[in-house]
Amino acid sequence: MECISVFDMLKIGVGPSSSHTLGPWRAAERWINDLKKTNKFDKVEKISVDLYGSLSLTGKGHATDYAIMLGLSGADPETIPTETIASVIAEIKSTNIIHFNDEKELEFNPNTDIIFNKKFLPFHSNAMKFSATINGRKTNAVFYSIGGGFVVQEERKISKANKIIFYCTFPYPIETGVDLLKYCNQLNKPISEVVLENEKSIRPIETIDFELQRIWDTMLECIYIGCHTEGNLPGGLNVRRRAFDTYQTLKGDLTYNSPEEWLKTIRNTEVKFRQILKWVSCFALSVNEVNASLGRIVTAPTNGSAGVIPAVLMYYMTIENHEADFNHIKKFLLVAGEIGSIFKKGATISAAMGGCQAEIGVSSAMAAAALCELMGGTSEQVLVAAEIAMEHHLGLTCDPIGGLVQIPCIERNAMGAIKAINAAEMALDTDPKNVKVPLDKVVATMWETAKDMNTKYKETSEGGLAIGVNLTDC
Repeated sequence: MECISVFDMLKIGVGPSSSHTLGPWRAAERWINDLKKTNKFDKVEKISVDLYGSLSLTGKGHATDYAIMLGLSGADPETIPTETIASVIAEIKSTNIIHFNDEKELEFNPNTDIIFNKKFLPFHSNAMKFSATINGRKTNAVFYSIGGGFVVQEERKISKANKIIFYCTFPYPIETGVDLLKYCNQLNKPISEVVLENEKSIRPIETIDFELQRIWDTMLECIYIGCHTEGNLPGGLNVRRRAFDTYQTLKGDLTYNSPEEWLKTIRNTEVKFRQILKWVSCFALSVNEVNASLGRIVTAPTNGSAGVIPAVLMYYMTIENHEADFNHIKKFLLVAGEIGSIFKKGATISAAMGGCQAEIGVSSAMAAAALCELMGGTSEQVLVAAEIAMEHHLGLTCDPIGGLVQIPCIERNAMGAIKAINAAEMALDTDPKNVKVPLDKVVATMWETAKDMNTKYKETSEGGLAIGVNLTDC
């Protein structure tokens, strides 16, 4: 059975894409580690990288080439000062030299040593091959970025219907919603506490709390930055940042000196329905505008859908419960992570495999479920909330204009957050006995829909809005 931690589903990284940016970045790091383990690193004379399928077709817009160069340079996406990214890339491009793992200089021309191949490799549409020349002979390794920052290596994969199996030692192994409810009933615990028991089996509670706090701090800072940054997004579409403009209409006379103080002051703002809609949309837009600018975000479960979960959690903390504290944040993230893992095990969280239903749809389901538990829903109602949210994202395509994670991606996060809140409210008023579509059925349906979906609607920018709107129109 698959074993996926909450911290696998919620990762800190750099935008704009978990599969096209964070995944390749981590793959480059893993390749370097493999070279070191086999005592080949010091002998490397030259390196190159081939990108395939979706990584090639939308790689430029998703900054895949940047991620590859940063990973090869030894930078860490969790800690690199994001304001230095542009200068690191500019130096490589101007000198045609890369500081390989920040240890040795190698000749590296991004125009010729990062090769964009449109063909797809069989296992997954996000494939990359790292090559090194050692003593005049080439050696290579193939990696696949399978969504949400998850990376697998070709020769080590164990696959079934294009899904990866991570063998599990959790005391309460969960693959489906039925499994999850079984343990909730057996232990007489809510979903968050069952998930916590699994997490405690692999790391101390102090580490769990520290990492969950770090995830929330990153989310909050991301929202804060997005709401306070004016201008246009990079990439050529000249998309105006809207979170800043929306925030200006909402903030009134707020005074604060930190993101934490800012959260507290928002609690004193007007709470009419229109204002609530605007606040939630503002929170979601802010995160994904930071993501589109190569800012630091939390994959939830992906970068392209990173705004939904923090927006809904902020909604709870600023509108629903002014006394909310870390314990509420902890429960929310634990539930969200577990629901996301069920979708990953039973379907996919990769837009390159399943379209945007696999990103915004899954994030909306995660947020709906988490909010439902915080609002007093039973474990059965929590799963109903997740099902409702996903049911109304089924078939959603991924068709980014210009291969950029901007249009329609940023707005979709706002819509996903609103749907999540509505789904949670509907679930709270639902008797689970009357539900016709259980969560596991909608997960299976999502996977079947993904397999039926035309490839051009799976993060290739070859269909939908991506060809209906030209860059020249922008």
